[in-house]
Amino acid sequence: MITSTTGPQPADFADVRATNLAVVLRFVREHAPCSRADIAASTGLNKATVSSLVADLIDRRLVRETGLTENRVGRPATMLVLDGSPYAAIGVEIGVDTVSAVATDLAGGRLLTWRRAFSGGDSVSQSVAGVGAIVRRVVNRMAKEERQVLGLAVAVPGLVDVQGTVRLAPNLGWHDADLGGDLAKALRDPGFPIQVDNDANLAALAEQRFGPYAGAADLVYLSGGVGVGAGIILDGRLRRGGLGYSGEIGHVQLDPEGPACHCGRRGCLEAVAGIGAVLRKDLSPAETQAEIEEVVRQARSGDPGTLARLTSVGTGLGQGVAILTNLLDPAVVILGGYYVPLAPWVLPAVHDELGRRVVAPGAPEVVASTLGHDAAALGGAARVLDSIDSGRLPGGLARIP
Repeated sequence: MITSTTGPQPADFADVRATNLAVVLRFVREHAPCSRADIAASTGLNKATVSSLVADLIDRRLVRETGLTENRVGRPATMLVLDGSPYAAIGVEIGVDTVSAVATDLAGGRLLTWRRAFSGGDSVSQSVAGVGAIVRRVVNRMAKEERQVLGLAVAVPGLVDVQGTVRLAPNLGWHDADLGGDLAKALRDPGFPIQVDNDANLAALAEQRFGPYAGAADLVYLSGGVGVGAGIILDGRLRRGGLGYSGEIGHVQLDPEGPACHCGRRGCLEAVAGIGAVLRKDLSPAETQAEIEEVVRQARSGDPGTLARLTSVGTGLGQGVAILTNLLDPAVVILGGYYVPLAPWVLPAVHDELGRRVVAPGAPEVVASTLGHDAAALGGAARVLDSIDSGRLPGGLARIP
């Protein structure tokens, strides 16, 4: 095994053990209930090593024994399942006028789901103070339940570089914001890692871990908020690009003579098939939700103008999905946000465009998300859990102060 910080270097024993602990933990998460023998047979680790690793995971209360099974040849085996009862992962999504917070246990079971009003137009410092207050309440709630917070990941609608700096979040009015560092100060160095990422990226992680297509190796999530962004998972890994800015599909130009886009150009996917193309006017998020509900009502009643508009949006969206398909070849494309309630009328046109424009035989499944409006917040928790799966295991059971 080698690491690649400054170049290939031999891994020390601690690195190897951390990797093997993560292998065993992932196996239990994916195959529980399972025995030590099952783990050894499937991972290639010898039985003595597996026994030592399982004992370590039990000590950390990440895994627990759950009795014997006799439905096998030979002696009854002690079965293992995830524990994680002393732990919590927190995800937060910052929107234009709301903040969503989700806390999960190690298995992904929801411990808390909150949605609070938020003034995204405030300065970064004011916003950090507001978000910090919400996070502090979540952390305190977990402390009352005697859970140690494993980490926090925050979703932002904008460009986030590989260091977690929010380079540009136009709908929030943010430029070059060190959100993670500022939150750590607001929380007075909370003792757990804070990560920041684009909202579509984290929503894609939520779909891959918790959605109907959990485990999919090649998946694209399209956000359907004020803008249109893509979270891209290829070969089982989230792809951020060299600088962290991958997925800006909303500003791929489809029609140079098309409607004006907020970026200053014309005919971008966001202008042709975003929520603005559905409503044809700029509204506040609260007004947008009410208008979307009215569009759905009109579509259900068969209003010709509404149906024609949604077909046009579906056609534009299908062009964008076809571009993604020809470049990335995903197995599934998941539509989130405001696309979800509009999916029954948008998806037929999307599928028609894919049939016309996809070069390779076959096309990906295109479906509406089932995770709701807090998918990106749930994806924040998923990113924390992914860190645990990668070997960043909690060292002990220290209480949150």
